[in-house]
Parts: sequence; structure tokens; C-alpha cells
Amino acid sequence: MRNIEKIIKEVNGSMAMEGMPLTEDDKNRMRLCAGDRDKVDKMVSELIEKHRTKEIKSHEQR
Repeated sequence: MRNIEKIIKEVNGSMAMEGMPLTEDDKNRMRLCAGDRDKVDKMVSELIEKHRTKEIKSHEQR
């Protein structure tokens, strides 16, 4: 478990330098998916769909 926390800290540091620090939801997703490729694939698909839906709604409102 320590390794995933170290990875989260390192990723958060890199993202923060770009002005996009991880949210608690991001960190929890990383913890949930750590070491499980199937969970990673499922989570990526869900996030793509979530943001695609937001983009579609944004275009419809214009």
C-alpha cells in the first residue's frame, strides 16, 4: 500500500506543477485501480464517457 501512496504523491506533484493537482476522487481512483488492468480499462472508459457527455451537453447549449 505504501507504494501506491508514493506513486500518488509523485503523480500529484507532477500534475501540480502543470497547475492540475489531483483531486481526492483522482487519488481514490488510483487506489482502486492499482495493479488491476481490467479496473484501469473500465475506469478509463467511464471517464471518457463522462467527459464526452459533458462536451456534448456543452455544445448543445450553444
